[in-house]
Amino acid sequence: MSVSIDNHPTLTSTNILIVDDHDLVAMSLALCLRAEGMHAQRHAARSRDGILTTVATLVPGVVLLDLDLGRGPDGEPIDGTTLVAGLCHRGWRVIVLSATADEARIGHALDAGALTCVSKTAALPVLITAIRRATQGLEAMQPERRRYLIAKYHEQQEQARVVERRLARLTERERAVLDLLARGRRAQSIADEFCVSLATTRTQIRAVLNKLEVTGQLEAVAILNEHRRATDGG
Repeated sequence: MSVSIDNHPTLTSTNILIVDDHDLVAMSLALCLRAEGMHAQRHAARSRDGILTTVATLVPGVVLLDLDLGRGPDGEPIDGTTLVAGLCHRGWRVIVLSATADEARIGHALDAGALTCVSKTAALPVLITAIRRATQGLEAMQPERRRYLIAKYHEQQEQARVVERRLARLTERERAVLDLLARGRRAQSIADEFCVSLATTRTQIRAVLNKLEVTGQLEAVAILNEHRRATDGG
């Protein structure tokens, strides 16, 4: 669908940078935006430093930023939320363009300075409207929705701090036992791992459950996995 931008000349002169690790997706979007008269270009995300180096060489405009940017040279995931503050500091207006449905993660990006979030499945006119409003310095998201998403992020962070305090209660051995439980190991296998009796391992598992304030091993593992996901950003 074509969207007229004749009444918005600033769109034709503003740098629109698409940061995505999927080359075909980024290229297709850049072509669509250019067809609408925008000065759009793509950056195939390969590393966090590479993205920041690229934006530093351009006149700041609007960034369409995916939050899931594949893996860097070190094999670690590149989380777009960690780029938002740096992009904003360099004068870029950030629009999150992502397929994620994680409200807390979107809230993280907004809290760091992103203007709005547009789903990758949204129609092109929706995205162009967001770009236009960002270019003109207008609100790009309903304030109530923005506050809600940021609150979800802060709530997640508070929950992570509570879990962190509980995890800190564990001894080194208890944490190792929990890590093995998270890998699907059973009590007897863990006992064999540490060359101790099954009774000793069961005592350690009970200690883990008590310190984490949970009633079962599945809940303890779920807490650990959720904590890792929250603190690792993805």
